[in-house]
Amino acid sequence: MDAPCYVLFIQHRIIFHRGGSSMSSIDLVLAIDQGTTNTKAALVDAAGRIRALGSAPVGVSTPRPGWVEQDAGRIWRSVLEAAAACLAGLPATGRLAGVALSTQRESVVAWRAGTGEPVGPVIGWQDRRTAAWCAEAIDDAGRAAVLKRTGLRVDAMFSAPKMRWVLDHLPAGDVRVGTVDAWLIRQLTAGGEHLCEAGNASRTLLYDVTTLAWSPELLALFGIPAQALPQPLASDAGFGRCRGAAPIPDGVPIVAVLADSHAALYGHGCVRPGMAKATYGTGTSVMTPVPGLPPSTAPVPTTLAWLIGGVPAYALEGNILSSGATLTWTAGLLTGGDVGALVRLAETVPDSGGVTLVPAFAGLGAPHWDRSAQAVFAGMTTGTGPAHVARAAVDAVAHQVCDIVEAIGPLRTFRADGGATSAALVMQCQADLLGRQVDVSAVAEVSALGVAKLAWQALGHPATWTAGADVVYTGTLGDIDRAERRARWAGEVARARFTPAFTPAFAPPER
Repeated sequence: MDAPCYVLFIQHRIIFHRGGSSMSSIDLVLAIDQGTTNTKAALVDAAGRIRALGSAPVGVSTPRPGWVEQDAGRIWRSVLEAAAACLAGLPATGRLAGVALSTQRESVVAWRAGTGEPVGPVIGWQDRRTAAWCAEAIDDAGRAAVLKRTGLRVDAMFSAPKMRWVLDHLPAGDVRVGTVDAWLIRQLTAGGEHLCEAGNASRTLLYDVTTLAWSPELLALFGIPAQALPQPLASDAGFGRCRGAAPIPDGVPIVAVLADSHAALYGHGCVRPGMAKATYGTGTSVMTPVPGLPPSTAPVPTTLAWLIGGVPAYALEGNILSSGATLTWTAGLLTGGDVGALVRLAETVPDSGGVTLVPAFAGLGAPHWDRSAQAVFAGMTTGTGPAHVARAAVDAVAHQVCDIVEAIGPLRTFRADGGATSAALVMQCQADLLGRQVDVSAVAEVSALGVAKLAWQALGHPATWTAGADVVYTGTLGDIDRAERRARWAGEVARARFTPAFTPAFAPPER
């Protein structure tokens, strides 16, 4: 038998042990959550306790109106930086049992097959440069095929149109394309594995959620060569071993991968119908599990939440294109870009004073899916002040979530996580406009916790913990006030969509 092998990285206080065992060692999973604006890393033990955290920023650029790009090299460096900051807090007896990845979805990376060198920028999930192409190049039959096989609508948010654009604008050569999970797996693993996770694949418009494989019909529809795409695997299948990209030691297995919103659903323990979560980030994802694959007439798109042990779990999901981005944009107008100051300004008034902001900066996502919609500011008078505009921005975040919840139907549980949950006003507005209780996570890193939970289960530990609730918000608006605000919002959404005639869906009851 070979002697045990030890690698010690003194500078990060990492002890990685391969072979043998130590009664005093603490097994930990390094969960990396790569998001749109930052990368977080968490060391999670088998009981679900977070032992250390690290983070690193990721830039977003908008070189042209409607274009959203990132730097693939910077995304990769942010992973290493966040991991280094996290692993600096590893206990002296800590042992890395595995790595787990949670990643932003739909964004597209291209790289050279041989070298792994990125080719061009990452095309971000918010990017809408392909919106006209989606409207013109895909006919009704193609749209029906996409909906039947993927549960999704043809939209510029998803990956396939971006992949087509990338392949059309890159210099000739042997190029690989994939979502961010595929890019990070390629960078992390020995031999540069060309793999992705099924839930991420399901967001591309190319993955058949019934056969659990790339669809030849959809590949042909979008003109994507199969050899350019990574092989999709189950969420807990194992994705190779790390190649020793410091500070992550050589040989550590990548045990589990999930898309970030899906990982949050798993971390909240929302695994049964009637349970839903909302992740408030740059955009917002509202997701609820369903018992089987819904029909194509479902009110919001279907997604493959995860594929565990070969068993698919499906969910309904509504995606909001601009929520945290709405607060950031409004803060740029009113408070020098300080979102915290914007929320404090909004707190100085009891309501928006009749002002409504529909933040259709890149069109509207679920449940409208209208890329032609334009942003609307309405209801301003000579009495309108900056605080009313700030409050309208806060309300806009909550109203958009309400639109999705009302499309999905009755819910038993509504849990929230993400950056905006730290603002009490945002969560109180959400509870008020929903007219129901909102449970805010006790843990900010729910996506990291969710994928760590799956990793521990894949490693043979019966991990049953969830993020849990830290603060509970209860609606305080009366039915009449809530209905009036929702009806006013619906009217302005119709205006944003250039609807010539509109009958409010939420007509206020008679007083």
